[in-house]
Amino acid sequence: MNSTHADSKGEIILKAFCVFSYQGAILVYERFDYVKKQGFYRPLGGKVEFGEYSVQTLRRELIEETSMVAEDIRLLGVLENIFVYNGKQQHEVDFVYDGVFTDKSVYPRGYLEFVEGKAKMTAKWIPIKDFTVGEHILYPAGLLQLLLEKGYG
Repeated sequence: MNSTHADSKGEIILKAFCVFSYQGAILVYERFDYVKKQGFYRPLGGKVEFGEYSVQTLRRELIEETSMVAEDIRLLGVLENIFVYNGKQQHEVDFVYDGVFTDKSVYPRGYLEFVEGKAKMTAKWIPIKDFTVGEHILYPAGLLQLLLEKGYG
């Protein structure tokens, strides 16, 4: 199958992510593609459930995963990507938001512990410049460009 075309038997997954920024850095967590043997970072968020608006998803996911609440949430843009992750074809439409935690104590900390499913994870503040110079990879694809266009970093 051509990697630029999604599997017609697959599904399009809607996701909502929130970019939290602090002193030129964004809050992201690390994931790993075991087939490509490549690590990457992505912001907090999750899958949009049927009957749920993407902003509702974002609020729900933040409470479920971090027990934290965000305010001043605004849509930055929508990204669509067809890609291969861990050897499996994926097709995502990502709603990218900007927001602010109501609990300001998370900002001076260098990290935020959260739960994704049953796994304990850690998100950390990484300077946007680390992504622009290629030190780290930021997904979803197009997110870095969107952030730069919106004046981040």
